[in-house]
Amino acid sequence: MTKQVAHPMMKLQRKVSSLVESNIIQPGDRIGKIALLLGNDWSYWKNELLDFDFTSQDQIQELLAVEDWDED
Repeated sequence: MTKQVAHPMMKLQRKVSSLVESNIIQPGDRIGKIALLLGNDWSYWKNELLDFDFTSQDQIQELLAVEDWDED
């Protein structure tokens, strides 16, 4: 039996979804707003987001709408 490891972007997506559910951020907010909440981890996540063609100006709802993080 093999254990599937979640894609790192799925982890970010879950974290951001939790922030939205807690009303800390809104789906219409810009992704850049989470930079303040992620602190030192932001530079890593910013690079990951750029790899998937996201910018800090995109809306959080666009990040949450991704269903598959395959890198093919």
